[in-house]
Amino acid sequence: MALVAPPGWPRGVRPPDAPDWERTAADWLLDQCPPDYRRYAGLRRHVVVLARFAVLHVEASQAACRRGMSEARADLREVASDEVVEAAVQTFQLEEARLLGLRREVGLVEEALRGRRYVARL
Repeated sequence: MALVAPPGWPRGVRPPDAPDWERTAADWLLDQCPPDYRRYAGLRRHVVVLARFAVLHVEASQAACRRGMSEARADLREVASDEVVEAAVQTFQLEEARLLGLRREVGLVEEALRGRRYVARL
C-alpha cells in the first residue's frame, strides 16, 4: 500500500500510516497552536483532540484577521499615517493568505487522524 498525502499536506508531517506519523502530526499541530497548549497532557495523548483545537485556533485567527482588516482604516487613522495604515492592511492581507493555507493543512491532518485516507491520482 502506497502512503499518500494529498495536495496541501504539511511538509513536517509524515503521510498517514507511515511509521510514527501521528507523533509528527502532534508535534506539527502543537507548533501551530498557542505555546500554552503544550502544557496539556490530554492534547498530547489524544492527537485528534489536539487537531480539533488547532482547527478552531486557526479559524479564530482568521476571524481576527478579517476583523482587523475591516476595521484598520477607521481604528488607526487618528494614531498612524496613511502609509502606516495601508501597510497594516497589507499585513492583514498577507496573514489572511497564510492562514488560509494553514487552515487547509490542519484540516487535512484532522481528517487523516479521524481515519480518512487518500489515494494517488494520475
